[in-house]
Amino acid sequence: ILRRYVNQVDSQLRPDGQGPRLMFMQSNGGLTDAHHFQGKDALLSGPAGGVVGMVRTAEAAGFDRLIGFDMGGTSTDVSHYAGELERTHETQVAGVRVRAPMIHIHTVAAGGGSILHFDGARLRVGPDSAGADPGPACYGNGGPLAITDANVLLGRLRPEFFPQVFGPKGDQPLDASTVRQQFDVLADTISAASGVRQTPEAIAEGFLSIAVENMANAIKKISVQRGYDITSYTLVCFGGAGGQHAGLVADRLGISRIHLHPHAGVLSALGIGLADIRQVVDGSVEANLNQELLADLAPRWAQMEADGKATVAGQGVTEDRISALRRLGLRYTGSDTALSVAAGSVAEVQAAFEEQHQARFGFISPEKTLVVESMQVETVGATDAVDLVPEAVAPGAGQQGVFSTVMASQSRDTVFVDRSSLTPGQPLAGPAVLLEETGTTVVEPGWAATAQTNGDLVLERVEALPTQVAVGTTVDPVQLEIFNNLFMNIAEQMGVVLENTAASVNIKERLDFSCAIFDPSGELIANAPHMPVHLGSMSESIKSIIRQNPHMNPGDVYVMNAPYNGGTHLPDITVIKPVFNDAETEVIFYVASRGHHADVGGRVPGSAPADSTTVDEEGVLIDNLLLVSEGRFLYDEIHAVLTGGRWPARNAEQNIADLQAQVAACEKGTTELRQVIDHYSLEVVHAYMGHVKDNAEESVRRVIDALTDSSFTYRMDDGHQVSVTITVDHADRSACIDFTGTSDTHPGNFNAPSSIAHAAVLYVFRCLVNDDIPLNAGCMKPLQVVLPDESMINPSYPAAVIAGNVETSQVVVDTLFGAVGVMAAPQGTMNNFIWGNDEYQNYETICGGSGATARADGCDAVHTHMTNSRLTDPEVLEWRFPVRLETFHIRRGSGGAGKHRGGDGTVRRVLFEEAMEVNVLSGHRVVPPYGVDGGLPGAVGHTRLIAADGTVTEFGASAQTNVVAGDRMEIETPGGGGFGSPS
Repeated sequence: ILRRYVNQVDSQLRPDGQGPRLMFMQSNGGLTDAHHFQGKDALLSGPAGGVVGMVRTAEAAGFDRLIGFDMGGTSTDVSHYAGELERTHETQVAGVRVRAPMIHIHTVAAGGGSILHFDGARLRVGPDSAGADPGPACYGNGGPLAITDANVLLGRLRPEFFPQVFGPKGDQPLDASTVRQQFDVLADTISAASGVRQTPEAIAEGFLSIAVENMANAIKKISVQRGYDITSYTLVCFGGAGGQHAGLVADRLGISRIHLHPHAGVLSALGIGLADIRQVVDGSVEANLNQELLADLAPRWAQMEADGKATVAGQGVTEDRISALRRLGLRYTGSDTALSVAAGSVAEVQAAFEEQHQARFGFISPEKTLVVESMQVETVGATDAVDLVPEAVAPGAGQQGVFSTVMASQSRDTVFVDRSSLTPGQPLAGPAVLLEETGTTVVEPGWAATAQTNGDLVLERVEALPTQVAVGTTVDPVQLEIFNNLFMNIAEQMGVVLENTAASVNIKERLDFSCAIFDPSGELIANAPHMPVHLGSMSESIKSIIRQNPHMNPGDVYVMNAPYNGGTHLPDITVIKPVFNDAETEVIFYVASRGHHADVGGRVPGSAPADSTTVDEEGVLIDNLLLVSEGRFLYDEIHAVLTGGRWPARNAEQNIADLQAQVAACEKGTTELRQVIDHYSLEVVHAYMGHVKDNAEESVRRVIDALTDSSFTYRMDDGHQVSVTITVDHADRSACIDFTGTSDTHPGNFNAPSSIAHAAVLYVFRCLVNDDIPLNAGCMKPLQVVLPDESMINPSYPAAVIAGNVETSQVVVDTLFGAVGVMAAPQGTMNNFIWGNDEYQNYETICGGSGATARADGCDAVHTHMTNSRLTDPEVLEWRFPVRLETFHIRRGSGGAGKHRGGDGTVRRVLFEEAMEVNVLSGHRVVPPYGVDGGLPGAVGHTRLIAADGTVTEFGASAQTNVVAGDRMEIETPGGGGFGSPS
């Protein structure tokens, strides 16, 4: 499609092959000829133009450490620059992972058109947008309230300074009266729901605060979370709405300088005009770094460079204006995280890598071998130099008037001035609003704007920010949303630290971990969107540690994996840190991280025997162990535990490295929580910990209002069953979730600790809430959960549990959804595929079909419900292990038919090149995933061994076998059930 379009435009521009050359901006930050332009190059080409424009204009003004803030109508793009364009080789666009070199840009759904919502308790901004038609309410086309309307109501945007192009006929001014009317109605609605009367202006300012918080968090993702201290950076604002919010965003980040080019409103277009022609070519290497390798790469470098220069020269660039940059992608052996460094000698490359690794992840591992993953040649064809000093513009009328605005919660007389009339070198103190053709810049109180001789505008904070903001402890719809986002963002930052510093593939690349924040009693407050089975059960681990340790010391950190004290299964190890008050006399929070360790001992590699009957066969059990004592990591003690017993851990050093990463994640959470306390006060933070739980509780009670009594029994492949009866008390707005009738303790390993059943209930009722609320303990307050003693969902030691966490957890969720009848069954299994020997161990879960609902088909080839991990990329899998991935495709037709069809499963076949022990833990090999309301069930799965001689052996849900070189394991995963009659 793109090629046809490009060729059509090119042929019309150059019908005889002569005339202007058609060039396109690429996502990698460079221009290319139309004939070289590809679809992957177009995905982020517009935002990439903005980054190039930012760098060129800000560097010309003398700034070299930059945060890009590109705010438009529907979204905000943020970027980081510290001397060179940052690229990523893997980007997710609209949920699709794309592997191609692109400028590293993070996008958040917050723009001028982001719609303002009130859900009965909280104010929310976006993610939906009013778009250009109908647009925000002020456009006069019947649109909803949006961020732009908040600025209009607050007087930061005034109709008289906009052209009359609005309304149904495009001939009206901005409609401020409609904005006022809609905010008045919203104020009445909020007052009726909360019992607190707020002015429309206070509500509008609250929406702005939420949007600013969201945008600041996006900037943290590409800067602070990657180890950069941005307080000394310059915030470069561009896009149509960037200048309106620049000061507010800068204050939230602690940045004290803002740069705006005269063409900031259209800087992406300017950046495209300033961009050089670039050709980026990558080559795979996958070899250890040494002098011999560098010598072997020399001819490849030469060929790649020659090809790149020829391509760029063919686009009309003379040889003297072409340069080439050589870079290597390096990583430690055993890691998938490669860093890009300039090519050079072995010593130079290693030093550059270690410097970058230390800055990014906080550690280096000199004992590990460095692997050259890839080589890259970036060929640059310099375009004609452009004078960045804009043409002289006739001075504007100067001061346009003094108008009332609301800034920093006060009504203020604010001067409105034409930007072009500012005298260079003379600061204009805020509050002020600067007007220009392509944007509006708000100078907040405490800031001053100074025009430069080249036409640029620099804003600087001239008054210190208050160290603590005044926020009351009574629930406020604005602060409720801000604290929801704050708590969740802290958990996300913990997860980034864990991902960055972990040593194992399971945690670092498959992202099989979770981080969360808890109140002083161990109740879940907030989490990042990690593993549902972890998040709902971690609270029980915290409470267990609290019960067993009445006297904790500052700097202590605990570790545990005991399934009968809040754990799930032994590979899931939880690290728990109490956070003390300033006086170190009282625990004020807990932070915790749980990670799935690749091996914690046990009878088989990967700690997941298919036929275990006691937990001792599944690995090392850790219960209430002090991991860090008053700040000192107890290496010897944890090493002794991991290497002791009948079946010790096979790679204790990697376990310890991951535990240290989990401790680092908890330290990050502690630091961030302390910063929030410093900003708001402990009293306020504790108050909002309660308010966010109350908000979640009320949301679940609204779900209960719509439920009726129901029950469901779900049989497993081996005849065991999970039963549930949901009894609703509408008067009390509560429900009893009674699992009486569930099978007794399983003789094998399909027992799920009680914490997993609670996690499943929490997850299901959170899913039933049709709103964006956090997963926290408030969701469980209206719910009474009854678990039969010594049942397979409430076992006691020494019952085996390895499959209970990964398989029975899914059955419990599907049983609950079966009772409420809103969703057909998904594949209902994680298809745990574990294989290894003394040298290699790998654990993966394989996706399948999701269940259909009353409104939508199921999805093909996805993980569902209690798992959310990622498969290792095929190239990495085959590089790291002696296996070949022969096929991995969608299993067409495996989803159940219905008015809405179930999602299809997958087929995955692995060829082994060495002898291995293989274990498979799965489900739905006999009993198919159910359909709902006449929908047909999904297809069952299959697990088979295809021996090297062609012999095929079929297995059931649990399988343990030994393979030799040439054998293949093939797994067909189940499809999801259909919803509604196919007819």
